[in-house]
Amino acid sequence: MVRRGGFRFPGIAESAFCIEGMSAEIIADGCHLPPEILRMVLGPEHVILTCDAIRCAGTDVTESIIGSVENGMPIIIEDEVAKLPDRSAFAGSVATAQRLVRVMYQKANVPLEDCVRMYTLTPAQLIGMDGCKGSLEIGKDADLVCFNGNIEVQGVLTAGCRSGVFAEKN
Repeated sequence: MVRRGGFRFPGIAESAFCIEGMSAEIIADGCHLPPEILRMVLGPEHVILTCDAIRCAGTDVTESIIGSVENGMPIIIEDEVAKLPDRSAFAGSVATAQRLVRVMYQKANVPLEDCVRMYTLTPAQLIGMDGCKGSLEIGKDADLVCFNGNIEVQGVLTAGCRSGVFAEKN
């Protein structure tokens, strides 16, 4: 929320949840929007999970660069998010898709099928690709991500081509 002259007004995130028919892309990493705000999500048919990830996403580095490698801005990675070196602002997300689904499910208590829909079918519908992407149906691409009980990717099947290991991990 923002304040103007002591009065509170909805900010961008709150407005997106309140305007009927509007879709909102959210970085559900638990940092950009905390679980308390994520619980305000009004329906998986209007919310799209987006990682907005920078190049070091999914790695364990503590420093990186945003922008071009030659002329980019140095950043630090701590508390599971990229920050400006003076820690005055976030510099980007380092979250992967599995983390977004995990945070929505485990920390915001959103039903798992809704979390998966917000990363699959809803964005496919928004861009008009739901005829071939976004859900498991006859005639659609066989794109599958298999994850374990902690929502960690175990394997991937893209358009019928195996590119991962589907054996269950202990």
